[in-house]
Amino acid sequence: MSLAKEFKTFVMRGNVVDLAVGVVIGAAFGKIVTSLVADVVMPPIGLIVGGVNFTDLKVMLKSSSVDAAGAIVPAVTMNVGNFLQTVFDFVIVAAAIFAVVKVINSLQKKKEAEPAAAPAPSKSETLLQEIRDLLARRPV
Repeated sequence: MSLAKEFKTFVMRGNVVDLAVGVVIGAAFGKIVTSLVADVVMPPIGLIVGGVNFTDLKVMLKSSSVDAAGAIVPAVTMNVGNFLQTVFDFVIVAAAIFAVVKVINSLQKKKEAEPAAAPAPSKSETLLQEIRDLLARRPV
């Protein structure tokens, strides 16, 4: 089998296409959640705790300085606010995925709980039933 045929067979399998769609949708969903947290959730929380903009929340490890050559050495900071926003992003994404999985599982349980319809009798069973009915009607 040629390399191109093998690649085509690999790509056309349902799992690869499903995975690709999932990754693309997941990336788009991640952007939506990031915007939700940064633009909708965090501003009111910052207002409640005293007008703090969480993206500006930093712990200064070393302040900026000027070296002997006159170049500015930037400050070294731990960006705690960005970390908090990322944690909120994760929690919201995890909650949304949990909700989707919960709904899908409940739908699958409902589908499994439905009784399966009895299979249609085979031709031989139908023929035997007709013979039985004819024999039952025959006078003895």
